Amino acid sequence: MTQASEALVRQILGELSDSHTGAPVAESLRAVGVDGARVSVDLQLGYPAQGGVAELSQRIKQALEADPAIDSASVSLTSRVYSHKVQGALAPLPNVKNIIVVASGKGGVGKSTVSANLALALQAEGARVGILDADIYGPSQPRMLGISGKPESPDGKTITPMQAHGLQAMSIGFLVDEETPMIWRGPMVTQAMMQLLTDSRWEQLDYLVIDLPPGTGDIQLTLSQKVPVAGAVIVTTPQDIALLDARKALKMFEKVEVPVLGIVENMATHICTNCGHEEPIFGAGGGERMAGQYNVPYLGSLPLDIRIREQADSGTPVVAALPTSDLTARYRDIARNAAGRLSKQPRNKSLGLGKIVVQGAPST
Repeated sequence: MTQASEALVRQILGELSDSHTGAPVAESLRAVGVDGARVSVDLQLGYPAQGGVAELSQRIKQALEADPAIDSASVSLTSRVYSHKVQGALAPLPNVKNIIVVASGKGGVGKSTVSANLALALQAEGARVGILDADIYGPSQPRMLGISGKPESPDGKTITPMQAHGLQAMSIGFLVDEETPMIWRGPMVTQAMMQLLTDSRWEQLDYLVIDLPPGTGDIQLTLSQKVPVAGAVIVTTPQDIALLDARKALKMFEKVEVPVLGIVENMATHICTNCGHEEPIFGAGGGERMAGQYNVPYLGSLPLDIRIREQADSGTPVVAALPTSDLTARYRDIARNAAGRLSKQPRNKSLGLGKIVVQGAPST
């Protein structure tokens, strides 16, 4: 009869996959303890997963105890965010481990809404998160996050980000009146974006989410050349015209060697305000087909629910306004998927290991 051993534990965990990274759970293993037919495992995820710790711990425990050589298994699961490699010879920003950009290629697909809720979802999973509104012509995040007033400059050179729902936030919208048009040419726009990014006093962020403007123009080109981006998330809706522009955004990131963490299909379905019936009124499966075509992860889909939008439209995104809603659960799963995929990218060896962001109690 086979006896419990470290080799057996590693074999079992090698056959069990982490749904958020696609990698074997064994890759997260730090230590194994064996005492007769009892085993204990210590694992560390490379992404924040507070909402997934219990489910993954239970899956690991069940897989181990399903082997006749193991009577009981104890699982300790922690999470630590690392800084990951960026494009070219660029180095990560001070106090910012990873920059994730959210792009769409076109307007009107809900990219800013996804950006705000993705940032809040990463925070809900246990990370320290900031958000930068890089749309100089049409900044949305001040309204999205319900922020008013102007940021402070303690030294006259740098700016302290505004705070909203626990996020650190920066936008040109904090510095100009909401109705003031930015009648600037491209070089002024890109300079303003870079100043917002580099002159802000970010405080020890695990992730900085950048809400990009639509298109593949000056801002995107400057960002790919000068901003250390660890990964990109592409937002689309199911229609072919939206997918056409989303493909352009994806190919742009491929050309500048920024990893595409995956695709989010927004407004994938409409939820009726009267009966709650959910229907794909804009078509079905476009984002998932695009992900398969380009061999990138499909991070998840989001519905169009007017009831939730109206509840959260007063400057409190749904993840903050309705933390136990189904839509928030979808955002948090997308956040774990995106951060999980990023965790499989090569690490930046020059920086520290980062801080533990979630701790799962050992399951016995």
